This record gives sequence, structure tokens and C-alpha cells, in this order.
Amino acid sequence: MFVVCGEALMDVFGVRDTPGGMDMDARVGGSPLNVALGLTRLGQRAAFVCTLSRDFLGERIVRFLQDEGVDLSLLQRSASRTTLSLVGVDSRGIPAYSFYGEGAADRELDLQALGELPEQVRAIHLGSFALAVQPVGTALRRLVERERSRRLIVWDPNIRLNVQPELAPWRELLDWMLARCDVVKISDEDLQLLLPGTTPQDFARRAQAAGCSLVVVTRGAQGAVAWSRAAQAEVPARPAELVDTVGAGDTFQAALLTWLAEAGLLGKEAPAELDAQALARMLDFAARAAAITCSRRGADLPRRAELPR
Repeated sequence: MFVVCGEALMDVFGVRDTPGGMDMDARVGGSPLNVALGLTRLGQRAAFVCTLSRDFLGERIVRFLQDEGVDLSLLQRSASRTTLSLVGVDSRGIPAYSFYGEGAADRELDLQALGELPEQVRAIHLGSFALAVQPVGTALRRLVERERSRRLIVWDPNIRLNVQPELAPWRELLDWMLARCDVVKISDEDLQLLLPGTTPQDFARRAQAAGCSLVVVTRGAQGAVAWSRAAQAEVPARPAELVDTVGAGDTFQAALLTWLAEAGLLGKEAPAELDAQALARMLDFAARAAAITCSRRGADLPRRAELPR
């Protein structure tokens, strides 16, 4: 069983002008939510740790997760509003983004009310902006400190500058998490934001020196590369008829974790011993999953039957 921690929100797209305003299209979103969804679709049990609003948007998110089979036993609810991410174009036709998250429900988390995690939880995934905002960031750090000696801690920085525009807090978070996570997956884009000029190889050395047992760097059309303490492997991106890349990174992460689970490698030290062949198989599985998502509109993550063994 996986526990996935972080935000859930509504992505709201401006579609077209109307005589009195604008048509909007709202979609359930949030990187951690997508990872929980991806794990569930790939046949894993994933419990989502988040606080969701009791407003009508929060209720819609809950129904979506229920319909998909995500485990909501650890979900918390709040009277605070749902986070909104608005996407449209301005008067010059340039993409415009507005983010409304201050004081929203997904920034709340009562660690005491969460209590002890179920015994069958083998791994905890964290990522995106929930660790970088308060008060949820402090609660999640305390959860990591509490659980890291007995469960696999997995992290994807997934930087969101529209939420936290300053890089200093993200860099502080990088140092803090590298010393506490077992598996880190980072995109080359995020790597260059955090550590300009740093190569994937240099980052892997830094992460492993801090204590990480498995380091993965995704490079878009250039594929992905991974390091365990025993080996290194690299795979090309899988060809796909590109529609968009929304949700591709979250898909890659969910598939990577699914591969580890199916291989029986969710123990604290297990990923460290992966050899080059196993690393390549893991990366290829994750790349195939991401390619499927890229071939479809939006974060439409694949199901296990779409990925032959």
C-alpha cells in the first residue's frame, strides 16, 4: 500500500467569451492527486493524504477519487475553500495564469488526527507545492521525520513557481528532503531551476551522498537516467503521437513506483541494490506509461492493462 501526500485542486480553463462573461472548463488536478490516481489505475492500492473542502468543488474532487478507486480512508475535510488554478489568455493572446490557494483546504493537515498509518503502508510519496507552503508543509515534514526510519520515502520536487515564486525555499527543501528520502525523481527542468549548470550525474552524486538510494532524472524527449548505489542505466523516451505533456511526470512517477512494488522492491534498502538491467526495465516501464499519457488530452493516466509486461 502506498500513501500519497499533497495538494488537490481545480484547474479552471477559460474556454471562450460569452455575451456576459466567459465559459470555463474545470478539471480535477494536482500533482500528488495524479500520482495517487496513476498508482490506482496501475493496480496498486494508494491512500491519498490531503484535506479537501466541503464546498461543491471539494465534493466533486471526492467523487472523482471515489469513482477511480483511490483509498480515501486518510482524507481530511475542512470548511475552507478549494484551491483554484486559472488558465486563460490575456488581451494580447498571451497565456495568463492565476493561482488562488492561500487559506485553502489543501494547505491544512492535522497530523494528530491522521494518527498512525496502516501497517501495510510500504512507501510514502510526496511532491509539488504542499511541502513549500504552510501550514501543511510543516505537518508533512513532521510526517517524514516520524516515518522515514520504517517506510520508503519518495519525493518529486515538481516545482511550482506560480505558488512559491522564490527559489530559496525550494532549495532549502531540496537539502532537507535529500537527507531524508530514499527515492528522488526530478525533471531536468526542475534540476536547472534549483541548481543551474548541474549535470544529472553531479546531482546523483549529491543525492546519494545525502542518503538517497535511488535517483532518477527525467529529460523529456531525451528519455530518463537512473542511479542506484550499485549501477546506472539510461533509456530513451518512448515514441508517442504527442497531444500534450500534462500529467506525464506524474505518470512516470506512478509507474516507477508500480514497477518497484511489482518487483517486491519497496523495502528501505531494496532500491539501492538495483543492477543496470533492472534499472533499465524500471525506466522503460515508466517511460512507456508516460508516453501513453502524452498521446492523450490532459492528465489521462494509463491503466495496467495498457502496459504489457
